[in-house]
Amino acid sequence: MRRLMTVSLAAALAGAFALPAAALAAPAGDGPSRIIGGSAVSSAPWAAVVYSNGRFTCSGTIISADWVLTARHCVSGAMSVRVGSVSRTSGGQTRSVSSTSSRYDLALLRLSSPVSTSYMPLAGTNPPVNSTNSIYGWGMTCYSGCDASPTLKTATVRVTSTGVTDAYGGSAIASTEISGNAWRGDSGGPQVYNGAQVGVASTADGQARQYYGSVPANRTWIRSISGV
Repeated sequence: MRRLMTVSLAAALAGAFALPAAALAAPAGDGPSRIIGGSAVSSAPWAAVVYSNGRFTCSGTIISADWVLTARHCVSGAMSVRVGSVSRTSGGQTRSVSSTSSRYDLALLRLSSPVSTSYMPLAGTNPPVNSTNSIYGWGMTCYSGCDASPTLKTATVRVTSTGVTDAYGGSAIASTEISGNAWRGDSGGPQVYNGAQVGVASTADGQARQYYGSVPANRTWIRSISGV
C-alpha cells in the first residue's frame, strides 16, 4: 500500500514509499478524465488544501474554526492551508499552521487565526461493512503521468473491512472502488458516511483499494487536542 501524499522528486518515488512497478502503471485506457474516476465537486466549505513550503501536498478537512484534520505523513516543513474553496489554487481563505499534533496516520493542524466556514462533522462510530461512502480529494486523476486535480473531486467506495491498519499502525477502514478511488494527493482527505467524516486517507494499492485512518477510533484524541 502506498501513502497518498504528492511527491515531486524521482528519488522520493524510488524511496521508502515505493511499490512494484505494476502498482504504479496506468490501466489500459486510463487518462486525465479518470480522486481517479468520480466527479468534480461544486461546493465544499469544509474542504482544506494542505501545503508544505508553499506547495500542494495533501487534502484535508476543517473541523472547527482553528483546526484542520489531515494525515500525519502530510506534515512536513512550513505548513499552510486553503479552506472553503473547491479550487486547489485560488479562492477560500488561507492560513498558516501554528502547530501540529499527530496520532497514528492522523494529524491536527492548528491555524494561525480562526476561519469562519461550515465545518466537517466527525463520526462517533465506524461505517458498516458493505456501506457506500464518499471520498474527496485533489489527488492525481490517473495512476501516472497526471497532475493533481485543479478542482476537488469525489467518488463513492464500498467499505470492505474496519479491522485493518493505516500507515502508522492505527485502526483503519478498508474500502474498494465503486465510482472511483484515492491516489497520490488524496492523502488526508475525508471518507464520509451519512454526512460525517469516518476516515482520513492514508494508503492505497494503486488499483482500486484504499485504507483510511479511522476517525471514530481516534475520536477521544481528536477531542482532547482540538476540543471538537
